[in-house]
This record gives sequence, structure tokens and C-alpha cells, in this order.
Amino acid sequence: MSGYWAEFLAIALAHLFAVASPGPDFAVVLRQCVTAGTRAGIWTALGVGAGIYLHVAYCILGVALLLSRSETLFGITKLIAAAYLLFLGIQAIRESLKPQALPQSASDEVSVRPWRAFGLGFLTNGLNPKATLFFLALFTVVIDPDTPLILQLGYGFYLGIATFAWFAGLSLLLGRPAVREFVLRAGVWFERGMGLVLILLAAQIVRSL
Repeated sequence: MSGYWAEFLAIALAHLFAVASPGPDFAVVLRQCVTAGTRAGIWTALGVGAGIYLHVAYCILGVALLLSRSETLFGITKLIAAAYLLFLGIQAIRESLKPQALPQSASDEVSVRPWRAFGLGFLTNGLNPKATLFFLALFTVVIDPDTPLILQLGYGFYLGIATFAWFAGLSLLLGRPAVREFVLRAGVWFERGMGLVLILLAAQIVRSL
């Protein structure tokens, strides 16, 4: 049983480093918090956490291994992810060109429906090819094939909860009036900057093909 605790600690540590590194998930949560406030950020974080279960499910079913061994399938997955991030980036830049695209102060918020915020987080994480590679490595290298299925499901449950907790915590911080006020001083340039970041992330995925 001690071996499983060592396995769990290795998973938790690897996940901590992965979730803390800036990427598409962080970009969309930050944008949601600044434009729509903490509540929208937390709903987006919930979607990101739910996206983890998609990765866990196909890893346990063996689909991730199939993707990694088929360059064509994995390439298609990457193209879909890149197209989605490119869409988000262009959309952010287009929104910045509209008059009063962003709140004028931290007391104002753009209205975002919870299901839309959740869907944004879920798709951003679920289509992230780096997450696919991370979970593939986790379930083929770190987790022993002989580990009972119930424990593997438990690991997956933890990873989803931990991911949500991380981004929900960030939402509580980034959605604070002082933080939002600081970022909003950049006005539409913040929105354009976030759009550019998402476009660059899409380009990075395409370059890896």
C-alpha cells in the first residue's frame, strides 16, 4: 500500500508543476476574471476541472495511447485545438475594437452566463494537446499498469478537484477589485494582448505538427 502512496505523491507533484505553468487554461481564466469578475472565473475554473475528467477517461480507456501512436489522429487533434484557440484569440481582438468592450472600472462587469463560462473552460482544457501528452505520460509512466482501476479513478478524481481548486483560487485573487482595476487601466490593450497570447498559443501548436 505504501507503493501507492508514493505513486500518488508523484502524480500530485507532477500535476502541481503542470497546472502552475502558464497556458491556455490560465489565459482564459484570467480574461474571464478581469472582464466578468470572480464568479465567471470560478465557473470557468469548474469547466477546466471537468475537462480533466475527459483526459482521465480516454487514458483509462486506452484512447490516449492510440492517439500517441497515430500521427494523423494526433495531428488532427492538434489542429482542432489550434483552431479553437485561434478563434478565441481573434474573438478577443474583435471585441476590443468595439466601443466600451471592457468594463470601465472594477465595479462594472461584463455579463457572462455560467454555462458559457463552464463550456469555455471545459473546451479549452479538453482540447489542449499538451494536456493529452501530460496525461498519457502520467498513465503510462508514473502510474503502474497493475494499479487497481479504483485507485486510478481515485487519482483522476483528485486531479480534477485539484485543478479546479487551483484555478478557483486564482479566480478569487484575479477577480479582486484592486487586481481588476490595475489590469483594466490598460483598457482594450489588455483584451488585445490576451487575444495575441491565444493566437500565439495556437501558432505554437501548429508548429509542433
